[in-house]
Amino acid sequence: MSKINKNLETPIQKYRTYIQLFFVAIVLWIGIEFYLFTTYLESGGATTFYERPPGVEAFLPISSLMSLYYFILSGEIHQAHPAGLIIFIAILTVSFVIGKSFCSWICPIGFISESLGDFGERIRKKLFKKRIQMPRLLDYPLRSLKYLLLGFFAYSIFFSMTAVALKYFLDSPYNIISDVKMYYFFANISRFSLYVIFGLIILSVIFRNFWCRYLCPYGALLGFFSLFSPTKIKRNKESCIDCNLCAKACPSFIKVDKVSTVISDECTSCLSCIDACPVENTLDLKTVYTGKKVSKKLVAFGVVAIYFIIITLGMISGNWKNNVPKEQYIELYKQKNSIGHIRSSNDVQDLNKQAEEQLK
Repeated sequence: MSKINKNLETPIQKYRTYIQLFFVAIVLWIGIEFYLFTTYLESGGATTFYERPPGVEAFLPISSLMSLYYFILSGEIHQAHPAGLIIFIAILTVSFVIGKSFCSWICPIGFISESLGDFGERIRKKLFKKRIQMPRLLDYPLRSLKYLLLGFFAYSIFFSMTAVALKYFLDSPYNIISDVKMYYFFANISRFSLYVIFGLIILSVIFRNFWCRYLCPYGALLGFFSLFSPTKIKRNKESCIDCNLCAKACPSFIKVDKVSTVISDECTSCLSCIDACPVENTLDLKTVYTGKKVSKKLVAFGVVAIYFIIITLGMISGNWKNNVPKEQYIELYKQKNSIGHIRSSNDVQDLNKQAEEQLK
């Protein structure tokens, strides 16, 4: 029997938590700045002006997807929400280079979901002495929901909207003020919406990562991109002692101990399985083509570096702050309750007709 060398590498989970908290702090700061901006709009411009934080556009994924398609068609970055497109590209790039890592290293919703899952697992271990997993007969159909949602948005944008209609929407008052409308959705949240959020919280405690695993279309898109990532977690069958610790540590319930290479749209490159492996050089993140090991510290640095390099390029190129003057925001704010949004495929068809009529 060959000698087993103990894995002495420092676990990365503590540093991953620090990075998650760092991004949570950024989101909270953006939220405070945006609140101050909306108070200025509420006053009709009578109070102190607080600049709108471009980072709020990270919460406009549909507008960002439209901006990406518009950029592909025209080669131009639409200036209503340029930061949204830059952030969207940064998220896609991070999740391509280091498979779906945005979800487990940067996303604040992912951090909340993960924290709820950790809380639930502590309770379950005391009560049942084991993890609770969604039954397989339900798990697979439910996992398809986020892809159905993604498919709906992709079809509505890439296959239903003409280039003219796309620009018409991006120029529309609704798109310009969509971040303000989003803010008031949560600031004046309905009782039904609160019930839904509370239900998702309870489900996330019982079934780990319920929102991320079953309902998040963003996660579906990043999961698809991650399948083509040049880095994958690989298991050395020869040195593996079949302890099953990697599978037990995986928050996505991937059977890491049964495969040579982890190829899954649910893998978020959190590296929990690698931290849990007790044997040296048995479970590592490696490049697909060269088989070279990628250190955990390099992953942590790479996730943050790639994200901020792309955002910095956006700032330097002048594609960060939008070109909407504060006077226009004040006027649109007065009309915000009468400005509607797309609800169905019929609305998309109507938008196409309106755009064509506008050209005539």
